[in-house]
Amino acid sequence: MKKSKKSALQETGGISISEITSTNSIEKLKKKRNAKIDTESLITSILNKDITALSRAITLVESKNPKHLKKANIIIKGCLPHANKSIRIGITGVPGVGKSTFIETFGKYLTNLGKRVAVLAIDPSSSITKGSILGDKTRMEALVQDENAYIRPSASGDTLGGVARKTRETITLCESAGFDVIIIETVGVGQSETTVHSMVDFFLLLKLAGAGDELQGIKRGIIEMADAIAINKADGDNLKAANLAKTEFTRALHLYPAKDSNWQPKVTICSAVENNGIDTIWGIISDYIETTTKNKHFSVKRNEQNKYWLIQTIEEKLKSNFFNQSKIKCELKKQLELIENNKTTPFAAADFLLNL
Repeated sequence: MKKSKKSALQETGGISISEITSTNSIEKLKKKRNAKIDTESLITSILNKDITALSRAITLVESKNPKHLKKANIIIKGCLPHANKSIRIGITGVPGVGKSTFIETFGKYLTNLGKRVAVLAIDPSSSITKGSILGDKTRMEALVQDENAYIRPSASGDTLGGVARKTRETITLCESAGFDVIIIETVGVGQSETTVHSMVDFFLLLKLAGAGDELQGIKRGIIEMADAIAINKADGDNLKAANLAKTEFTRALHLYPAKDSNWQPKVTICSAVENNGIDTIWGIISDYIETTTKNKHFSVKRNEQNKYWLIQTIEEKLKSNFFNQSKIKCELKKQLELIENNKTTPFAAADFLLNL
């Protein structure tokens, strides 16, 4: 009697994918989600430079869940005595100026010097879908793989100026995790620059040559906040235009009154792609830190920032508490309908709700 030949393509009995998923993955996921967050353990891990613990803590800080907020406050309080030891650098510029490329090149330069660098990239959120791309890690491939660098993209959400709601607390956590330099990248639009300026030691403005904004240097605003201006993409045929732009901005900066820090903002050129001029920028930042440390402005500025953020936190808390009241939610809906039907004005509706 002949034995029937078995085909190599014949199916054999086994465990179905659905069984594996139901018995293993889902149970593990449930246990992970239900696991209690040990704040003391997280604090200890952060102080031991554990990046996973740092990321988890930042997620708690960014969460809107009241339970998470309570734990986040405990972690921040535990980390606070170990913070305030870094140099905080704000970097801004219009879209297309090359912020991500510059930050990657600058970050690699710093890690090669033995510095530990954290990049907090603020990604703009859609006003329609509320979503964000959070693509900074894909744009900074080399820096992502650097063990002395940490990149944390955050959605700007609906906060004024497009700055992530909890960036200030994230800085504290990163400093506690032993990062020497904290770089905050703004979205480059709106009023985010003003908010970032209120939480950094040094504010760097990236500009492009030949973009038609050289003469805008005489106007107050973003230029006035800058501690240094770097003309990026100063390479190839653009080098001559970059040097011309440098001269124009240098002249414009001299029109401003002297700063409280006694620091005269510098203008330089660089090419992030060709890695030129990066060392000059770090030299300018180092000179600024040395100058402001000697004349005490560095510590005075940080104290002023802390006072500013106290007021901002109170305002945010009051706003949150007001709109989360069930009575306000109900009456707000009615007032919006009255406005739509032209039966009241926005000002009268606001007075009514505030007097409830």
